[in-house]
Order: sequence, then C-alpha cells, then structure tokens
Amino acid sequence: MSGNPDDERLEELREKKMEELREREQGGGDAEAQQEAQERAEAQQEAVLKQYLTDKARQRLNAVAMSKPEFGEKVKQQVAALAQSGRIQGRIDEDQMRDLLKELQPDQQSFDIRRR
Repeated sequence: MSGNPDDERLEELREKKMEELREREQGGGDAEAQQEAQERAEAQQEAVLKQYLTDKARQRLNAVAMSKPEFGEKVKQQVAALAQSGRIQGRIDEDQMRDLLKELQPDQQSFDIRRR
C-alpha cells in the first residue's frame, strides 16, 4: 500500500507544509526582535526629547511631525544626536526650536504673492 500515489502525494504536501511552518517561525522571530529594538529606540528618543525640550518646544515639534512626518523624524533624530553628543546646554525652548527648524528645513522657494 505504500506505493499508492495518493499517499505519496499527501506525504509530500505534509513535508512541504511543515517546511513552510518552520521557515515562518524562524523568520517571525527576527521580525519580532527587530520590532522590539525599534520600539526601544523610539522610547529612548522620546525620553531624550522630554529631557531636553520644554513643553512648548515639544508641542511645536509634534505639530511639525504631524504635517511633515519625514521632516519631523529628521529633527527628532538631530535633537537626540545633539543631546547625546553633549552640545545642548540646558533645555531647548520654543524660540530655539523655531530656529532649529528653520536651519534644518531644506531650502524652500519663497512665493511672493502680489495682489493687483
């Protein structure tokens, strides 16, 4: 009976399914670990921002991040890097945050609107 083609096909399908499950389990662990590492990095970055930014400066940064997520993330990384390198004395207030945002913002063309 072991020569039955249906039994052999069934066994092949079982082996294939088991292999897929093993690969998925191994790959899933890496993705989970990567996700955890990213969450830890984000939590650490938020802690640094809370430590070095006043409430108003943090609100301004969050407003920028809401409208321009990529730019907001870039600014957060820059502030964290400045803090870790020891280049921030005290806390950054709203005016300093405004200056930092202007500095980091890519050159934009200004539009002069003239009414006739």
